[in-house]
Amino acid sequence: MDRPELLQSREKTHGSFATNAEVSQGLKYKFRRQNHYEQMSDVHKEALDMIALKISRILSGQASFKDHWDDIAGYAHLGAEACIK
Repeated sequence: MDRPELLQSREKTHGSFATNAEVSQGLKYKFRRQNHYEQMSDVHKEALDMIALKISRILSGQASFKDHWDDIAGYAHLGAEACIK
Protein backbone atom coordinates (compact mmCIF):
# COMPACT_ATOMS: atom_id res chain seq x y z
CA MET A 1 0.00 0.00 0.00
CA ASP A 2 1.35 3.41 -0.95
CA ARG A 3 1.88 5.89 1.84
CA PRO A 4 0.04 9.20 1.58
CA GLU A 5 2.14 12.09 0.30
CA LEU A 6 1.91 13.92 3.64
CA LEU A 7 3.43 10.95 5.48
CA GLN A 8 6.21 10.65 2.92
CA SER A 9 6.98 14.35 3.26
CA ARG A 10 7.02 14.26 7.07
CA GLU A 11 9.26 11.21 7.15
CA LYS A 12 11.92 13.21 5.31
CA THR A 13 12.10 15.86 8.04
CA HIS A 14 10.82 13.96 11.09
CA GLY A 15 12.24 10.48 10.52
CA SER A 16 10.28 7.26 10.76
CA PHE A 17 7.24 7.18 13.01
CA ALA A 18 8.44 3.95 14.64
CA THR A 19 11.81 5.44 15.56
CA ASN A 20 10.13 8.60 16.83
CA ALA A 21 7.80 6.53 18.98
CA GLU A 22 10.71 4.60 20.49
CA VAL A 23 12.76 7.70 21.34
CA SER A 24 9.79 9.76 22.53
CA GLN A 25 8.35 7.00 24.72
CA GLY A 26 11.80 6.40 26.23
CA LEU A 27 12.11 10.05 27.20
CA LYS A 28 8.58 10.17 28.59
CA TYR A 29 9.25 7.02 30.62
CA LYS A 30 12.24 8.77 32.22
CA PHE A 31 10.14 11.87 32.94
CA ARG A 32 7.44 9.86 34.70
CA ARG A 33 9.93 8.10 36.95
CA GLN A 34 11.22 11.33 38.50
CA ASN A 35 10.29 12.16 42.09
CA HIS A 36 8.32 15.34 41.45
CA TYR A 37 6.55 14.36 38.24
CA GLU A 38 3.21 13.62 39.88
CA GLN A 39 3.16 17.03 41.57
CA MET A 40 3.59 18.84 38.25
CA SER A 41 0.64 20.53 36.58
CA ASP A 42 -0.94 19.02 33.49
CA VAL A 43 0.41 21.97 31.50
CA HIS A 44 3.99 21.23 32.60
CA LYS A 45 3.59 17.51 31.90
CA GLU A 46 2.17 18.17 28.44
CA ALA A 47 4.89 20.70 27.63
CA LEU A 48 7.50 18.09 28.54
CA ASP A 49 5.71 15.44 26.46
CA MET A 50 5.67 17.71 23.43
CA ILE A 51 9.32 18.63 23.94
CA ALA A 52 10.15 14.90 24.09
CA LEU A 53 8.37 14.42 20.77
CA LYS A 54 10.28 17.30 19.19
CA ILE A 55 13.58 15.94 20.52
CA SER A 56 12.75 12.56 19.03
CA ARG A 57 12.13 14.23 15.66
CA ILE A 58 15.51 15.97 15.87
CA LEU A 59 17.24 12.68 16.68
CA SER A 60 15.26 10.63 14.14
CA GLY A 61 14.95 13.10 11.28
CA GLN A 62 16.72 16.29 10.33
CA ALA A 63 18.43 18.12 13.17
CA SER A 64 18.71 21.18 10.91
CA PHE A 65 14.92 21.44 10.43
CA LYS A 66 14.34 24.78 12.19
CA ASP A 67 10.68 24.08 13.05
CA HIS A 68 11.73 21.37 15.52
CA TRP A 69 13.80 23.87 17.49
CA ASP A 70 11.18 26.60 17.27
CA ASP A 71 8.54 24.19 18.54
CA ILE A 72 10.69 23.23 21.55
CA ALA A 73 11.11 26.90 22.38
CA GLY A 74 7.36 27.42 22.05
CA TYR A 75 6.47 24.53 24.35
CA ALA A 76 9.09 25.67 26.87
CA HIS A 77 7.53 29.13 26.78
CA LEU A 78 4.07 27.66 27.44
CA GLY A 79 5.52 25.72 30.38
CA ALA A 80 7.12 28.89 31.71
CA GLU A 81 3.82 30.77 31.45
CA ALA A 82 2.23 28.15 33.70
CA CYS A 83 4.72 28.80 36.52
CA ILE A 84 3.40 30.32 39.71
CA LYS A 85 4.92 33.74 40.23
